[in-house]
Amino acid sequence: MPPALMSHASMPGVSPSHHSREAVDVSRGAVAPKKDPAVCPTDDEAQVPRNPAKDKRSLDYVWRSGVAGGLAGCAAKTVVAPLDRVKILFQAHNPHFLKYTGSWFGVGAAIKDIYHQDGTLGLFRGHSATLLRIFPYAAIKFLAYEQIRAVVIPNREKETPFRRLISGSMAGVTSVFFTYPLEVIRVRLAFETKKEGRSSLRSICKQIYQERIYRKPAAAAELVGASGSTARAAATTVASAAAPSHGLANFYRGFSPTLLGMLPYAGMSFLTHDTVGDLLRHPKVAAYTTLPKPENHPAGKPVPLRSWAELTAGGIAGLVSQTASYPLEVIRRRMQVGGVVGDGHRMRIGETARIIIRERGFRGFFVGLTIGYAKVMPMAAAAFYTYERFKMLFGI
Repeated sequence: MPPALMSHASMPGVSPSHHSREAVDVSRGAVAPKKDPAVCPTDDEAQVPRNPAKDKRSLDYVWRSGVAGGLAGCAAKTVVAPLDRVKILFQAHNPHFLKYTGSWFGVGAAIKDIYHQDGTLGLFRGHSATLLRIFPYAAIKFLAYEQIRAVVIPNREKETPFRRLISGSMAGVTSVFFTYPLEVIRVRLAFETKKEGRSSLRSICKQIYQERIYRKPAAAAELVGASGSTARAAATTVASAAAPSHGLANFYRGFSPTLLGMLPYAGMSFLTHDTVGDLLRHPKVAAYTTLPKPENHPAGKPVPLRSWAELTAGGIAGLVSQTASYPLEVIRRRMQVGGVVGDGHRMRIGETARIIIRERGFRGFFVGLTIGYAKVMPMAAAAFYTYERFKMLFGI
């Protein structure tokens, strides 16, 4: 044995096992290089996320987002229920409230009149039907938006304003298709006043179902003067045109303008909310507008906004979407109450638009818009705020 090794082995307190452990440690150090320190605290999370991204198609994500959306819709509608009823009375030209239209003082006077007639509950007339409709409507809308967005915008590189608009529009159309009959019932309940007598939910449904729709026989009547088979065909056409029809189709009065109005409304709502949210998360203002990431925050999701910032984004979204879709909303309201006002026949979009122009001109399409702004801004703000906070609570 060489002298150096002999002297080292003969040193007191040093055992062969100690030498072997040192050799193993040296070999491990050569194989596994030391990890570079993180540049900032979030770099470690970027390398190994604390919470992986949620699968939006999983049953767990579906029910959580659906419940969050439904509760958000109920909270939003409850906040603005009194204004919502006044707006419907104005839009549908209820004869007892025509004198109040056209000014903010009229809005206050109408609310005061309703309160004196029916009390506090009168301001929430039809609200139970609203909640029955809005929970599934909002749940489907927010759920559909998350699902459609995941397909239309699979990654950050493909996130464009147009794709956001399409995702929101399709989500709105999906939700309104399944919940529109409840909206017609709600409008009928809100349209009634104490002077006209109150109707129960069952009687309203029965009335809507049994309303008969007569088609104008003018075009067919022109053929009556013809002879032979043409005359018989004309008679058949006149008879079928005069025959009343009723049923479930009455619960979809105004559905066509609703679809047309929902395309810009839902699309612009989600687009504006997401765009304003991105602006509020800009690095220059993020310190004042964003909250720290919670422990259950999914990877890849934008940081949550502070309460005032989230409410601001929702309010601006409501303002833009209301402006874009309000004329079609006025047409829809007039079509929905067609069985109460006028001769009861089913009015089409063009016919309703001509009546509005004849009565009030172009400004008739924006009757109650000031109330609409006062209603939709807090409603959208409350909806988006409640939805985002429940998503934080549920960890999605």
